[in-house]
Amino acid sequence: MRIICFGDSVTRGISYIRGRLRIQKENYPALLQTAFAVDDDVEVVNKGVFNDNSDLLVLRMEDDVVAARPDYVLIEIGGNDCNFRWGEVASAKDEEHEPIVPLDRYLVNLQKMVERMRQEGATPILMNLLPLDPVRYYNHIYQQHGSNVAHWIACCGGIEHWHGLYNRALVQLVSRLNVLTIDVRTAFKQAADFSVLLSDDGIHPTVAGYRVMAKTVATAFTQFVGAKAASSLPFAEL
Repeated sequence: MRIICFGDSVTRGISYIRGRLRIQKENYPALLQTAFAVDDDVEVVNKGVFNDNSDLLVLRMEDDVVAARPDYVLIEIGGNDCNFRWGEVASAKDEEHEPIVPLDRYLVNLQKMVERMRQEGATPILMNLLPLDPVRYYNHIYQQHGSNVAHWIACCGGIEHWHGLYNRALVQLVSRLNVLTIDVRTAFKQAADFSVLLSDDGIHPTVAGYRVMAKTVATAFTQFVGAKAASSLPFAEL
């Protein structure tokens, strides 16, 4: 059984520590492979790319996913889609700006990926957006682009506004397409200390965050495959 983890820097395993982006060895696909370690017939493949959005996932879907003939595809994307080109915002704080991938195109891209996976006989699983820490995320942007960003954010509903908007639209799409989903967002919010799950930029997980993410995915996966192959998918402890 081959499981492909398809997504952006969260799938790749990036954390932001003391002003630098770092790749964590304990990322969620690696931890998921550990969870399946007792079964030699399960392979977890990490196809996460830093700074990707849904436009870019669609472009590399054939080479990175379809050609590998997976059984399951875990799709994690959206944090970069709903983000903005903050340099442009800072230089034109009184103008209108669109997210990097507008919401309607984001949803079309997700549907394209789901339909393509199904055509190839793979089971797509959509993950919702991890929550962000708006204070740390804003401070991170402010340090890079200055106070003009603050003016624009104040006029447009705040950083969480766009992030929540895209997540709600994703949840509605999941229902309409009748596709499997994993709620990593709630798992983070219900953690005892949410702040330790996100790194200094307020958006990339820490190692502790990746562990929560992996455990949530592993638990959901056993439920999804239970009737078909539960006996062949034992999970090691994370």
